Amino acid sequence: MSNPIAKFLALDKLATIFRIIKQNGGIRASMYKLYRQDELKDGRLVGEDEFGNKYYENPRYFYSRNRWVEYSDKFNMNYDGSQVTAEWFGWLHYKTDLPPHQDPSRPKYKWMANFTENMSGTTGQYVPYSTTRPKVEAWQPKPKTSA
Repeated sequence: MSNPIAKFLALDKLATIFRIIKQNGGIRASMYKLYRQDELKDGRLVGEDEFGNKYYENPRYFYSRNRWVEYSDKFNMNYDGSQVTAEWFGWLHYKTDLPPHQDPSRPKYKWMANFTENMSGTTGQYVPYSTTRPKVEAWQPKPKTSA
């Protein structure tokens, strides 16, 4: 579409919007994805991890914006960066250009721990057991007496 009139009328941008909506599964799926992730992108699916997170790449975008993750629907709106596994974290942050399933030199030893997400701020957080009393105690106001 090298027609200058079409470019002036922004028909190339309109074609890009329709392509993005089509790739994201139609209008309804695009609206849902826009609600969940605040943006719509088009790109090539590179891979998926064991938790259902999907990893995409589009070299037409700027260098630090051309790789992204779309979190699994099982996380709903409660997703964060700690739900990305270490292998895919390296790919997302350009430590390697090979995705984990294409890198034969990636070590996997039996002593390596399985991935767990950061549970801080939830009921599953780590709380150490301590037998010493706290140095700072909470202030308890005196109850009011009615006269």
